[in-house]
Amino acid sequence: MRVGDRRRTPGLRRDEVASLAGVSMDYYTRLEQGRERRPSDQVLDALARVLHLDPEASEHLHELARPRTSGAGGRSNCVSPNLLRFIEGCDHALAFVVNRRLDFVAKNRLTKVLHEGFDDNDNVLRRIFLNPAAREFYVDWEREASHFVAHLRAVAGTGRDDPFVLELVEELSRKSEDFRRMWARHDVQTRTQVFMRFRHRQVGEMTLYLETLRLTSAPGHIFIIGQAEPGSPSAHALAELGRLAATTG
Repeated sequence: MRVGDRRRTPGLRRDEVASLAGVSMDYYTRLEQGRERRPSDQVLDALARVLHLDPEASEHLHELARPRTSGAGGRSNCVSPNLLRFIEGCDHALAFVVNRRLDFVAKNRLTKVLHEGFDDNDNVLRRIFLNPAAREFYVDWEREASHFVAHLRAVAGTGRDDPFVLELVEELSRKSEDFRRMWARHDVQTRTQVFMRFRHRQVGEMTLYLETLRLTSAPGHIFIIGQAEPGSPSAHALAELGRLAATTG
């Protein structure tokens, strides 16, 4: 599309999006304003193409158009006893469960020792945005904060019937300028494999690889395992953390 005028803000105008998506200006306006609530899959696919959405963001767009009723509240702690026993017995890796709004639901001793000093706050997002110590703890703070906000929007975007998620978003929006900035981007991302760098006050820096698994037995909950590269300095730091965990009981 040729753009002949100089624009105050980047991006397409409403009429240009409608034209490129093959819908009328009136229909797209009603869609944007929430007056048209049942767009077809073809229209959603066209909008995703025009807006250059990646596959995950495209799927999120479809889910927003047809939100599912959430059967589990944001503070549900429905983790099976078998999984809890596994988590508590895991002494060589991080093992923990978070719910859709990233509250810690269960964690092993290694995870507790890694996050020592944050016990006053058992929500990942509150910790990152409201606790100044988080900027030292997360080596790549800006990157991790952005990822967690994008994750919250991805997993909670369709959970508009979940008052606990809305409560968290409102609280963080009031208290954190950084959260408001990142939330306004409307980024959508869930991660199944990721590496994160932590700085522990006793064992120093370590890079851990986290694998995330969605729990079919507890909808909205995610089980996370974190390990270090074998033989690496991070593996030695994690082993030292394990020894600390053993002495703390």
